[in-house]
Amino acid sequence: MAKKKKNTTARPQLGDDVEILSAGEVLETPITRTLESNYMPYAMSVIVSRALPEIDGFKPAHRKLLYTMYQMGLLKGARTKSANIVGSTMHLNPHGDAAIYETMVRMGRGNESLLVPYVDSKGNFGKAYSRDMAYAASRYTEARLEPVCAELFGDIDKDTVDFVPNYDATTTEPTLLPVTFPTILANNTLGIAVGMASNICSFNLTQLCATTAALIKDPDHDILSTLPAPDFVGGGSVLYNEEEMKKIINTGRGSVRVRARWEYVKEGNMIEITQIPPTTTVEAIMDKISELVKAGRVREISDMRDETDLNGLKLTLDLKRGQDPDKLMAKLLRATPLEDSFSCNFNILVGGSPRVMGVREILNEWTAFRMECVRRRTWHELQGKEKRLHLLEGLAAILLDIDKAIRIVRETEEEAEVVPNLMIGFGIDEAQAEYVAEIKLRHLNREYILKRTAEIDQLRQEIEKLKAILNSPARIRRIIVSELEAVAKKYGQPRRSQILYEEPAAAEDEEADAMPDYPVNVFFTREGYFKKITPQSLRMSGEQKLKEGDEVVYHAETKNDVHMLFFTNHQQVYKCRAGDFEDSKASVLGEYIPARLGMEEGEQPIYLVLTQDYSGHMLFVYESGKCAKIPLEGYATKTNRKKLVNAFSAKEPLAAILDLPAEEELAIQTSAGRLLLVHSAQIPAKQTKTTQGVAVVTLKKNQSIRRVRRACAMELANPHRYRVRTLPAAGALLRSEDLAEQTTLGE
Repeated sequence: MAKKKKNTTARPQLGDDVEILSAGEVLETPITRTLESNYMPYAMSVIVSRALPEIDGFKPAHRKLLYTMYQMGLLKGARTKSANIVGSTMHLNPHGDAAIYETMVRMGRGNESLLVPYVDSKGNFGKAYSRDMAYAASRYTEARLEPVCAELFGDIDKDTVDFVPNYDATTTEPTLLPVTFPTILANNTLGIAVGMASNICSFNLTQLCATTAALIKDPDHDILSTLPAPDFVGGGSVLYNEEEMKKIINTGRGSVRVRARWEYVKEGNMIEITQIPPTTTVEAIMDKISELVKAGRVREISDMRDETDLNGLKLTLDLKRGQDPDKLMAKLLRATPLEDSFSCNFNILVGGSPRVMGVREILNEWTAFRMECVRRRTWHELQGKEKRLHLLEGLAAILLDIDKAIRIVRETEEEAEVVPNLMIGFGIDEAQAEYVAEIKLRHLNREYILKRTAEIDQLRQEIEKLKAILNSPARIRRIIVSELEAVAKKYGQPRRSQILYEEPAAAEDEEADAMPDYPVNVFFTREGYFKKITPQSLRMSGEQKLKEGDEVVYHAETKNDVHMLFFTNHQQVYKCRAGDFEDSKASVLGEYIPARLGMEEGEQPIYLVLTQDYSGHMLFVYESGKCAKIPLEGYATKTNRKKLVNAFSAKEPLAAILDLPAEEELAIQTSAGRLLLVHSAQIPAKQTKTTQGVAVVTLKKNQSIRRVRRACAMELANPHRYRVRTLPAAGALLRSEDLAEQTTLGE
């Protein structure tokens, strides 16, 4: 059979023998080259051209959209369909219609995302404070620019900013907008780039303009005196923290705590929440409250309703009879997003480079940007007036002898020679002669001549004024201040977020978080099941119901508000309180702790500790003979964290865990049949939870710790035989009478 000819040019078919050049070769490329050629251009594009706002307060997507609406005449005209705006914006923004429309929705007044909205919306634009209230499609809604946008585009046709070609070079777009007030701090902005992010809070427009003007007049102005705290579109109460505000003013980083606003309606025995923090939604708050009610941590609420309508946000909580609304709200503010923190990160592009700046530095940069805009506007106006003056001066020369000008025109045989002849006859340049030649015959009267002459004098005065502005930075700053005052007067609004200078006492917070205090019995099984039973129910119950093969390894009489720490085989500890669990009965299996506390796959609780004040120590004994004694207070946290990692060392297998409310004697048994009694006071405490501690038992090769118990639970014939004075120690061999004790206890 003839061998089939290899075909390396035609498209291979199924079953053909194909020769692939360089097949099997591995080309090694340095990762630095890959990063430089592939990753860095992408990262820079996201940082510079997408995610971070510039000094004019806008990201490229926002700027392209607003400029398109301005070009469509939507600043003073009637509204148009949002779909028209989205389609026109695609000439500047090469993204899909959904992304462009979502950008416009967020800038709309109806969405309530911005303190100073830029889009006058009509129709359903959704709500920023609602997760489920979606906006309508672009074919249903209408929009135009808000009147405040006149402050964004007022000087854009006077060469105040640079223009660049769009993505396909069919038109041009501005690189920045010549805003007359610091929009960068007037609205909140969130941007996530590559390796960096930006999160800017909004400030009240009136206070912001006043602060900027004061800084222009006095660079050492105390900003907090005129700009005390952020102002959010959703209102709420800002918990004033002077140190944090100074940090934000100076560094651009920090956090602002915002609390919901509410009122108690006595007639209906209900609480109405009307303003919430900007970082959450109504649905998130309702979900958290429902979770607390189901867990039994909130028992004062009988019903909850979202009554948000055209009048605005309203979340209603119906209270049970006799409940204190202040204590309930104090509890909810601590346990739900009704009080949340807004983390500030003022990362802004200045000259194409990202910079994290404080409020003072941002306003100084904006002032420098605005001064350049005013200078360029003044230069543009000066050029126009000088050109106009130059033409009128040529006209004035002609008007001295109109008859001569008419004679020159009439006696010129060719039209192309009219302008050169006028230039020769009156000693004027080509531009002046061209202007004169275009004057209508009806304008050669006394009134026209006098008006033009008067205009020459006025132009000369205006030119001198413009030159004085260009030569005086102080005059430019005064112009900016006057513009800021005009903006504040025309568009300023009262603060929406009130400022709370005094927080409630901490004792009230503790009381609000208090759980019902009554006696309970807790049961914890080897398989990880937990039950909490009241004494009355326990007396009326029979035998404990357990899973086949399971047994109770921990039983204690305690209080409902006790803190519980579940240590797991993944070296983690999960914290909760007994009151987080519903009262149970002996006839049920109980709650499965790994599922209830959201443990990781394969993670199991191995030890339970009950505590009220986190006093005492935890003892971790490892098979190698080392022992770590950790203060229990090391597991207490000021925040309500439910999970702590690295609860103990994972470097060696664990032999036993014990909690020591007080110092006591311990019995340690080894695989070599030895026993030693060690007082816990002999073991030094360590603050680092992941430490292996100190060597307590001396072990030979292949020996390990088998069992650790409390010595008080043992009956030894001669306990002094096993006590040790110094550590580490090997212990003593178990005698026959004590060996029987060990066997009994082990059964």
